[in-house]
Amino acid sequence: MSPRRNRPKDDGRSGPSARSADEDRSGRYGGWQSSEPWRGEEWSVRHVAGASAAGKTYRCPGCEQMIPSGVPHVVAWPEHSGVDERRHWHKACWNAKDRRTTRVQRSRNAPRF
Repeated sequence: MSPRRNRPKDDGRSGPSARSADEDRSGRYGGWQSSEPWRGEEWSVRHVAGASAAGKTYRCPGCEQMIPSGVPHVVAWPEHSGVDERRHWHKACWNAKDRRTTRVQRSRNAPRF
């Protein structure tokens, strides 16, 4: 019987476990990054672990509610615009983005019906 091997046999970048440089860098944020089509363009989507989000709060564009500090969430931005357009979403809101209608902005004293 031979001892357990802790490293992968192939150090090359081929196969299903290979990641791009962006995906490797995203590991420091506690999540993984992918690309998804939405609204006719490609979006970079990074999943952020709760420990990486400690000390910060964000407003989700899907539900307009706050994402508290330490809560796992998704960061998404259009690939053509870069990271300046990053938005932090609840995971459920990002998954439901195609089923949501546009939100009507009302004044504070406007009726809700």
